[in-house]
Amino acid sequence: MSKRLMLITQNIGENYTQQIRELAPQFEVIVGKDKKIWEPYAHEAEIVVGWKKDLEKLSLVEGSNLRWIQAWSAGVNSIPLPTLSKNGIVLTSANGVHAYPISETIFALMLGLTRKIHTYVKQQQQKEWHHAQMNLEIHGKTIGIIGVGEIGKEAAKIAKAFRMHVMGVRHSGKPTDNVDEMFTPDKLHEVLPKCDYVVVTLPLTDETDGMFGLKEFRKMKKSAFFINIGRGEVIVEYELIQALQENSIAGAGLDVFIKEPLQEDSPLWNMDNVIITPHTSGSTEHYTKRVIEDIFIPNLKHYLKNEKPSINLVDYKKGY
Repeated sequence: MSKRLMLITQNIGENYTQQIRELAPQFEVIVGKDKKIWEPYAHEAEIVVGWKKDLEKLSLVEGSNLRWIQAWSAGVNSIPLPTLSKNGIVLTSANGVHAYPISETIFALMLGLTRKIHTYVKQQQQKEWHHAQMNLEIHGKTIGIIGVGEIGKEAAKIAKAFRMHVMGVRHSGKPTDNVDEMFTPDKLHEVLPKCDYVVVTLPLTDETDGMFGLKEFRKMKKSAFFINIGRGEVIVEYELIQALQENSIAGAGLDVFIKEPLQEDSPLWNMDNVIITPHTSGSTEHYTKRVIEDIFIPNLKHYLKNEKPSINLVDYKKGY
């Protein structure tokens, strides 16, 4: 009997490759980020670790063996969820892998805007010594975390070190540690006017697409900062630009955009009250370790016993 096939479309290193082969000797394991390595096997693969756009026309076709995809990212909006659902293919995400690095980026952006670090970096390049009217601090302020998943919970924990009042918005409305007040999305407009910082950590779903527009920005304090590390499409980008131009909010820290790379002619590049990072908030030296050790290998052990993987199992109805 020929071996079953597993594709890992990332360079995970020999140590993890060997662990997986020893754990699943009934599988032939193909490993490598280069398309030339995995493409010839895509039609036969039963398990795919790391979704690639090209796999849709190779693996999601009649007669393919695909049964389980382990995404390499927390967001799964780029994966054809309706097709997976229709074909009974299991999808697990990398949710939780990013909690530490993204929460660090959230506070880097918040602190950068509050303490004018981005302004001082520019002045340093010009050898300019200027106070720049810096007079704000984070301690004791109110933060609204829109999307209290693993990233949001870690951000809330850090916020408490700054003695912040934490307001959260999550689909379930269920309370959690370090969040002083929790709300459901229909109460968003009640939350926004109370926040000094609004942090969006939402995935992209039908419900969240375009969730923040001019109406929402005008609900915020003029002194408030807006941080988005979720998905660019959650924001109506041109309306965010308008809100910044008319000073409806004090500034923004943005890691994600509707179109990436951000177009060169975007007004956001030249705004003094905006910090832009190139969708790197989730980057970390520990990424592969967390995906493989904390998510994939435990799920694989269940799968090999004919059990459905349970860690980060995507709900197709919710879209995450």
